[in-house]
Amino acid sequence: MGKSKAVARTKQAGAWKPFLLGGLLVAGGAMFASKSWGENHENVTVSHGYSFFGDLKYDADFKHLDYVNPNAPKGGYISQWGRSPFNSFNPYTRKGNVAALASIGDENVMVATADDINSSYCLLCETLEYPADISWVIFNLRPNIAYSDGTPATAHDIKYAFEKFMAEGLPSFRSAFGSFVKEIEVLDDLRIKYTFNEDSPLRDRIGLASIIGPLNQKYFEENELSLEDIWRTPPPGTGPYVYDSHRVDQEVVYKRNPDYWGKDLPINVGRNNFDEIRVVYFGDDQLAFEGFKVGSYTFRSENTSRLWGTGYDFEAIENGYVIKEELPDGNKAPGQAFVFNLRKDKFQDIRVREALALMFNFEWSNESLFFDLYARVNGFWDNSTLGAQGVPQGRELEILQAQVDAGNLDASLLTADVVMSAPSGPNQLDRRNLRKASALLDEAGWVVSDDDGLRRKDGKLLEVEFLESSSAWDRIINPYISNLQAIGVSASLNRVDPAQERERLREYDFDMATHVISMPYEPSTGLKQWFSTEAMEGSSRNLMGLSDPAVDALVEVVIAAQTTEELNASVKALDRVLRAKRFAVMQWFKDVHTVAYWDMYEYPEPLPPHALGNLDFWWFNAEKEQALKAAGAL
Repeated sequence: MGKSKAVARTKQAGAWKPFLLGGLLVAGGAMFASKSWGENHENVTVSHGYSFFGDLKYDADFKHLDYVNPNAPKGGYISQWGRSPFNSFNPYTRKGNVAALASIGDENVMVATADDINSSYCLLCETLEYPADISWVIFNLRPNIAYSDGTPATAHDIKYAFEKFMAEGLPSFRSAFGSFVKEIEVLDDLRIKYTFNEDSPLRDRIGLASIIGPLNQKYFEENELSLEDIWRTPPPGTGPYVYDSHRVDQEVVYKRNPDYWGKDLPINVGRNNFDEIRVVYFGDDQLAFEGFKVGSYTFRSENTSRLWGTGYDFEAIENGYVIKEELPDGNKAPGQAFVFNLRKDKFQDIRVREALALMFNFEWSNESLFFDLYARVNGFWDNSTLGAQGVPQGRELEILQAQVDAGNLDASLLTADVVMSAPSGPNQLDRRNLRKASALLDEAGWVVSDDDGLRRKDGKLLEVEFLESSSAWDRIINPYISNLQAIGVSASLNRVDPAQERERLREYDFDMATHVISMPYEPSTGLKQWFSTEAMEGSSRNLMGLSDPAVDALVEVVIAAQTTEELNASVKALDRVLRAKRFAVMQWFKDVHTVAYWDMYEYPEPLPPHALGNLDFWWFNAEKEQALKAAGAL
């Protein structure tokens, strides 16, 4: 069942990620029962899982997930690298630099699987109950949930967590999700009920409630922990791994909890196989690569095409001690891009943004720098059925027409092809795009000075600074800068340390920066944190500072979608409009995981379409580790 190969991606199944909400999950495989709550009698769905669209993949009596090895051995360790510095274990604040996997001990009430990502299955709960109008939901919790310190986790802790996040969580989270819940009630220690506001989106109700896991109220109160503060160590969680130790800016170690309450649940069979997960810290990418070559850590997900193409020729590779492998990745393309800071006056004119985007030559970069590993990203739902294509038609056209009628959109969008990333020729400086970009800047009033050849408007110089902390980006950004300088833009790269980069991004103190705008397959309320006006000054997701009435309105249309057809049409309309706003210079993606690892890991085949799972369902081969040690490799 296993293969002597391994893969790397930091995917933490079951971790609470309250800021990644998309469209949420009517239940297949459900049971229906007549229940009585107070004076109301109504038919109630009782189920082990929930999906708003379609049936559940797994029945209530499933034994294990299809993609795991149920007989995978427990033991050993896996290690990966992180970039220093770090000074906090609180993943729910913008303060400090959080350590990798700091939320590893947190669990959701319900979780998705890597082969059924649009559904949620009970983890902390045994069942959930809800009426046809989804006006409320009750989670019936498992009786043996416990924190790593042995303290029982109850419905009271879930209510405490929700209220604490509403009081102290990030403003963007409170703004997006705070209006959903009318009342939260602890019915008893193992039963918690959410009653929803009538005007809250149906699709998001149960999904939102299901991601709220417990916080150890006793521990938080005794230690006076606030979600707004830096935590020196993580609080006890209910998850399979617990914090063990750390050395500042050098290493963090998490250990598998042998007393983990949920280790025998069907959804956990074949998972959480390593006794220890380590994160080894380095000051920059090149030092990290050198550390991997000598075994300082054992698993690497390679994101630098130059290293993938030319760097994996070291002795451990040649001797077969390290495996280099490409594994299929079925996920949609992330919306990775250089984003403009729209809060700045110089980027308010769309012609300026279009001109600057024209000067990035992806085709040349892919051939000269990336070893043809990548494909160009054009929008925010590429490599999926949700991305906009061609000219709008059908229901998508109707949705866009409503925005034109409301005065939010120009009617030209109704008959134009969707905006695509501009193609370029084989030379670094594409003369055709240079002429187009120059004309756009001329139209926008940024004229070339006869004195120095730089563009100015009203006496102000057109300056563009790229903010970046990784040296690996120098060879990508510098040619882009050279192209921008060719049209008279005073462009530069400011490479800062990671702490400075994080702080400046938090303060929106940048011109252009790389941002990963990662959209879910069922987008919904979470879109507000990425694109809404209300999040432009309180969310790290709306880094670009987008504030547009058409986008705000289309986000609400997506949230209100009640059928698959309506969801697809509304997302396509939103994708089309987002592209037309030209706030991003889209980058690239690849449909494989490029990974390398010391040959002592195995994984089930085939891998599920939506997870690499190296920290989830891979396992350790002790005999292979001994062979590496016997050979003097480790």
